[in-house]
Amino acid sequence: MVTAITAGIKVSVETNYQPEYSSPAQYHYVFTYKITIENDGDYTIKLHRRHWFIHDANNTVREVEGEGVVGQQPILEPGEKHQYVSGCNLRSGYGKMYGTYLMEKVVDGKQFEVAIPEFTMVVPYLFN
Repeated sequence: MVTAITAGIKVSVETNYQPEYSSPAQYHYVFTYKITIENDGDYTIKLHRRHWFIHDANNTVREVEGEGVVGQQPILEPGEKHQYVSGCNLRSGYGKMYGTYLMEKVVDGKQFEVAIPEFTMVVPYLFN
């Protein structure tokens, strides 16, 4: 698990390879990642947008932007957390992702970016 903290917002990521949805012979590798966002700050926040950079070991870089996370724009009071699971496919068995969330302080409408820590996606047999 990797973690980053920005302005009192803690973002943690865990990854898993999904062999049952992957097809290495066709250069198709599927990974899931579980994100936990914890509001350790003193104010209520709302997640508006996500911005990802996805690097594949075959020198491909994809950029993904959009509203919310898995169709939601969670609002977190101080001390609350939000978890979700999403996925990514790669053409190689190794890659990495990182990015930012655009958050808003609900009390005054000020927006700020929160770092999503860089994490790797590696097919387990590549470790051997």
